[in-house]
Amino acid sequence: MSDDFFAPPSFKADAALAGLKRELRALRLTEREGRFELQGRPVATLELEAEAITARIVKRPAQSPEWTASTLKNAADVRRFTDELKSRLARWSDRDD
Repeated sequence: MSDDFFAPPSFKADAALAGLKRELRALRLTEREGRFELQGRPVATLELEAEAITARIVKRPAQSPEWTASTLKNAADVRRFTDELKSRLARWSDRDD
């Protein structure tokens, strides 16, 4: 058995940020002043750092929301953030019905 194995491709934070912004807009979030909003209330922010993305998501939409922050350092982190945001949007939508 060989000790050679393949390393995952390097994480390109700027490309991941562009893709993540497209995905959030596809979820019908409005991008305004560096944040993403749902019906005029902030729900997420994304900020490019040197080799990562700092992402914040609200616990629930409000005028003065409580934020949860995470650092996205690879594609798996980006997928987890997107999945979490999708589940929260679905939960908030179900509560409004």
